[in-house]
Amino acid sequence: MNSQSLLSLFAERGCDLPQIDLLQPADPFLDTAGEDLRRRIFITADGNGASLCLRPEFTIPVCLHHLASGRAQARYGYSGSVFRQRKDEPHEFRQAGMEDLGDTSIAAADARSVADALATLDALSPGARWHITLGDQAVFEAVIRALGLPAGWRKKLVRSFGSPEKVEALIASLSAPRERGNGHPAEIAGALDAGDTAALASAIARRMEKFGYLAAASRTPVEIATRMVEQAALDNARLSAEHIADLREFLSIRVPLAKAGETLAAFARRLDGDMEKVLAAFVARVGELVRNGIDLGQLEYDAAFGRPLDYYTGLVYEITRDGQALPIAGGGRYDRLLTLLGASSGIPGVGFSIWLDRLPGSMEHGA
Repeated sequence: MNSQSLLSLFAERGCDLPQIDLLQPADPFLDTAGEDLRRRIFITADGNGASLCLRPEFTIPVCLHHLASGRAQARYGYSGSVFRQRKDEPHEFRQAGMEDLGDTSIAAADARSVADALATLDALSPGARWHITLGDQAVFEAVIRALGLPAGWRKKLVRSFGSPEKVEALIASLSAPRERGNGHPAEIAGALDAGDTAALASAIARRMEKFGYLAAASRTPVEIATRMVEQAALDNARLSAEHIADLREFLSIRVPLAKAGETLAAFARRLDGDMEKVLAAFVARVGELVRNGIDLGQLEYDAAFGRPLDYYTGLVYEITRDGQALPIAGGGRYDRLLTLLGASSGIPGVGFSIWLDRLPGSMEHGA
């Protein structure tokens, strides 16, 4: 199948086929895509010094195109070269994919994304057997909320989701003994350990006066104390051994998707937090996958599985070919992305991309 045939397939599935420029403004990728992509893009500048980059992926530019169109809902297909620094693979390669924007039927749109990805792969490589690893960032976020972690820690863990090494390092920090004082003078350390903002502000004011600092030239003692108490609460947050065990047990869940709903429900009954809504959404998506004719035997749920882009919010998945380690396709839901890119209100989105150069008889040199 050549590139034009692939785009025709996307058009048959109701997709518009926008023209996406090879050179893109760099800031949307730097601000929203996450560390993994940021460190691999090729950046340059125009004559006015504005940062540009060679197109590293299609999702963000397609979302910007959708916002410029003013449409409430649309489906988009694409195929073309992207540029990323990759170990042991060419830095220029071809991607194809679809983005489904504005559909508020979340479970149905999620299932359709997986079905679209499989249909595209079947057209590109007839007769191949595919394995799908599915994760869910929303379920992970619900679990860490149920554990009672402060918002700052939840944010750290969410950003590390999908990187076992980073998540394990954060869990180790949450289980480490708390250090008191942190090297501060006794009067500051005492107020800080007590979480007493007023006493801390008074101690800071006395030290500022002693050493000749002017509050007008910097932050006020109250501002400094407030920030220190907030940071100390984050630094001092710890999980009980029981909750550490709960978190590790959750991350170890890896079951056939057909059994995932009951496995998660059994796990959730042991937690204090309310996970009913997010688990209902998970089960609804499984039902929609079945309604799309997808064999659940192809899908495995991995509670620790995420994808290395910051904009994902719910479903995440990767598709591999039997006997091949590298993913052929990957996708997921990114309901926060369009707001980060400037939408005045939330716009749901889900999509996938295929690494065409990883397919046998690949199209990386195609038109």
